Amino acid sequence: YIALVTFALGSWIRFDHEQYTWKSVSSQLLSKQYMRFASNVFHIGILGIFFGHLVGLLTPHSVFLAMGISDMAHQGIAVFAGGIFGLMVILGGSILWLRRLFNKRVRAASRWMDINILGWLVMTAIVGFSTIFWSIEHGSKGDASVMINLANWVQSIVTLQPNPELIRHVDTVFKIHIFFGLSVFLFFPFTRLVHIWSAPIGYLFRAYQLVRAKRA
Repeated sequence: YIALVTFALGSWIRFDHEQYTWKSVSSQLLSKQYMRFASNVFHIGILGIFFGHLVGLLTPHSVFLAMGISDMAHQGIAVFAGGIFGLMVILGGSILWLRRLFNKRVRAASRWMDINILGWLVMTAIVGFSTIFWSIEHGSKGDASVMINLANWVQSIVTLQPNPELIRHVDTVFKIHIFFGLSVFLFFPFTRLVHIWSAPIGYLFRAYQLVRAKRA
């Protein structure tokens, strides 16, 4: 709850008091090397991971069963999709992080937090990807209880009825991933990640722009 309150309240305060810092701090003008590939791969991966967690963890267990999706099928989808999007975050994020570190022009225009939040996101994705091996092992035994307990724990937090007993006995790697994941919400208001709030969704629905050629 400390992380989530910091995420929401901190974002609000920053927008209210520091609007000139509310931006993605793009470095594309400084150097285009690897930028387009790495940025696209990273952002697609992040969006896939975010919405995958959102649907997978917040959808009640009974809804999946009503849709004909068994526990093992649910876990299989999570492993497959999480693996693909996780690798995209790791690959794209690593390239962007190394670019921030070793490209002199980009490094000179980067803040300490710009560099570190990228590294933290990559580390979070690496730990998350590593949980796949435990999930595969559980799946080989026909056991989806860890996945169900994690989802029920998240839902208990959202409904303000937290039940830590649900994850007390899950594998340590899942707890480490939870720590990294929640810490991203904690750091969020103090980084350039705030530009996510200003996602230009309106561009998808705006009218066409008319471009007229200049005649001699």
